[in-house]
Amino acid sequence: MKIAVFSTKTFDRQFLEAANLDNQHDLAFFDPHLNKDTAILAAGFPAVSIFVNDQADATTLEVLASRGTKLLALRCAGFNNVDLKAAEYFDLSVVRVPAYSPNAVAEYTVGMMLALNRKLYRAYNRVREGNFSLDGLMGFNLHGRTVGIIGTGRIGAIVAKILQGFGCHILVYDVYQNPEVKALGIKYVELSEIFTSSDIISLHCPLTPETHHLINTDAIEQMKDGVMLINTSRGALINAKAVTKGLKSGKIGSLGLDVYEKESDLFFEDLSDTIIQDDVFLRLTTFPNVLITGHQAFFTEEALRNIAETTLGNINEFEKTGDCKNLIRVER
Repeated sequence: MKIAVFSTKTFDRQFLEAANLDNQHDLAFFDPHLNKDTAILAAGFPAVSIFVNDQADATTLEVLASRGTKLLALRCAGFNNVDLKAAEYFDLSVVRVPAYSPNAVAEYTVGMMLALNRKLYRAYNRVREGNFSLDGLMGFNLHGRTVGIIGTGRIGAIVAKILQGFGCHILVYDVYQNPEVKALGIKYVELSEIFTSSDIISLHCPLTPETHHLINTDAIEQMKDGVMLINTSRGALINAKAVTKGLKSGKIGSLGLDVYEKESDLFFEDLSDTIIQDDVFLRLTTFPNVLITGHQAFFTEEALRNIAETTLGNINEFEKTGDCKNLIRVER
């Protein structure tokens, strides 16, 4: 099958080409993001593969469908960037990679906690400048601290297991309770208790209309003074302006972000020679207690291999049967 692959980097091509050796699909790689202006590049391609910052809105999907595309293959788990109702209207099937490497994201999440708590990034820069002072580098023991985890799917569950090993007290919230998490003896509580009781809050829920700006001014006001907030899930779970105010007031003691609401204009690109126009993002980078990375929590060899193999596997299954176990269905 001819497949147009958007938002491709060197690593995407490497792993997709390796996974394609046994499939012999006709892969065409395009550097730009998919949107209404670039969708014309996919003319004549029955399948289009996209990543997290591509825009599959109704207008874009109409362009794809009108030029022969039948399948949209996401190389990620989240699908908030796809208008599923429009896809159904235009007879476009949408498949995804539901769990490419939950361990990668979970381990990275805990790594961010440790780096923020023990100021590893600041210590690294100091030592390189010959500054061996410990002033301003004091952290706290994770052992005995309360960590609130919002979202207990595969990633959230693994984060909970890891932090239990540190001796943390774990509280979790999710609309759907995970039996594996309950079997660990971890307590499900209301969202309000997560906010009021947690020393660290980590986000692992999908982006939906209900979770959009879940962390807002009201939520932050309920939190402990000096709370650590971590987001390796979806950027729009957090209202960045509200978080900035929380940092300035000291309510938020430290912030770790691997995702950002308007990251599509920033992440995965080298902008070192340009002037970034996002004032909110720039403001966040000025805080010494904020650690921001460019959506790399997933970025391991195992994850990239799984993404490539599952993406092509989804396409194979759809090509043979017209269906796929990883098909995203519109809720009625």
